[in-house]
Amino acid sequence: MEKKLWGGRFSEGTDQFVEEFTESVSFDKELALYDIKGSIAHARMLGKQGIIPKEDAEKIISGLEEIKREIEEERFEWKKELEDVHMNIEKALIQKIGDIGGKLHTGRSRNDQVITAFRLYLKEETQNIIELLKELKKALLKKAEETVDIVMPAYTHLQRAQPVRLAHYFLAYLEIYNRDEERFKDTLKRIDQMPLGSGALAGVDFPVDREMTAKELGFSEVMRNSMDATASRDVIIEFLSDCAICISNLSRQSEDLIIWNSTEFSFVELPDKLTTGSSIMPQKKNPDVLELIRGKTGRIYGDLVALLTIVKGLPMAYNRDLQEDKEPVFDAVRTLKGSIIGMTKIIEGLKPKKENMEKAAGGFALATDLANYLVRKGLPFRKAHHVVGQIVAYLTEQNRNLESITLDELKAFSDLFDKDAVDILDPYFVADARKSYGGTAKERVLEQINFWKKKLENV
Repeated sequence: MEKKLWGGRFSEGTDQFVEEFTESVSFDKELALYDIKGSIAHARMLGKQGIIPKEDAEKIISGLEEIKREIEEERFEWKKELEDVHMNIEKALIQKIGDIGGKLHTGRSRNDQVITAFRLYLKEETQNIIELLKELKKALLKKAEETVDIVMPAYTHLQRAQPVRLAHYFLAYLEIYNRDEERFKDTLKRIDQMPLGSGALAGVDFPVDREMTAKELGFSEVMRNSMDATASRDVIIEFLSDCAICISNLSRQSEDLIIWNSTEFSFVELPDKLTTGSSIMPQKKNPDVLELIRGKTGRIYGDLVALLTIVKGLPMAYNRDLQEDKEPVFDAVRTLKGSIIGMTKIIEGLKPKKENMEKAAGGFALATDLANYLVRKGLPFRKAHHVVGQIVAYLTEQNRNLESITLDELKAFSDLFDKDAVDILDPYFVADARKSYGGTAKERVLEQINFWKKKLENV
């Protein structure tokens, strides 16, 4: 059995159950390269400050770089009995360069070491998520440009509401994902703070240069309080919250597209390469990618709740419970990145069925505009609403749609109707009447498209 690097205090070996129950290297080895990056910066600082001889620092850095290559080439042997990624790397370093390797841990604790590696990981993955969201936004913008001249019914309560241009829908989700991106960018400011040099919780009694280490690692600032630096996980909770909000938006759009792809709606066709078939029903073309995005949303919600639960009762400062902060984050990152990529591919490949959308955009989806016509003629809206409700009931009883009504029939309900009321029975005319800023009129949709083209052209 490997002798523990911290084993001097103990008179007997660790129970096998404890070895297995407490190990984290099986999952935190994902932080290996970030841990090495932090250790190299720490060793360089120790040498510069004269805390250890410069030649020892150089040997440590050389040994760490060799270990890094072994990890990248998958030649490194991970040992569960060494508990975690940090102890595995430190033990390997000592085996490579001798007792000099033990000097690396001067002026630091695993407490500030692990959260430094974790923050480096989060910085990189947050930026990766931001870049993926940018690609999704570009895909939505391109699809909006392609669908400006398609009108469809928008829905409230999953009932046909009012005609909108399909591009308006895609631009709505572009706005939504842009806010997701902004949330991650804002969280990144708080992730980008370096805890290294805080020790176990109280700081260290060596003349460390934390500013030097922060600059070496690319952190924008140093955390001011050593207890906060080692014990707090609120920024990780914030990151998971961003992930949860983002995937909730992806899930909502997935639901739209799943419904639109159904035979009953038949508004869009999904590309064959992003769907699957049935093992028994040859006619099936299942939207599995969208369904899995919708399903995986629960995983990220669970990841967020898990970490909230872990930290809710922890006394200051570090507690071993915080070992459990990593798996939820690793899971959320993998899940969210895959979901964003999946939605981007779906948006790029889906084909709207223009005729079906246009047909659905007519009928009683035009009723509000018929009421507004009467309002413009001077009738109070509530009375106009009542009149058009009577018209809808009248046509429903006869199993007719709104486009079939004649001017004479309209006049039977209100003498305010004139021949120009017939224009309202065109969903394109109705959509283009929404000229208010942010509306679905073609000129407004084109304004939105031009805005986003300028905004995203250099992204």
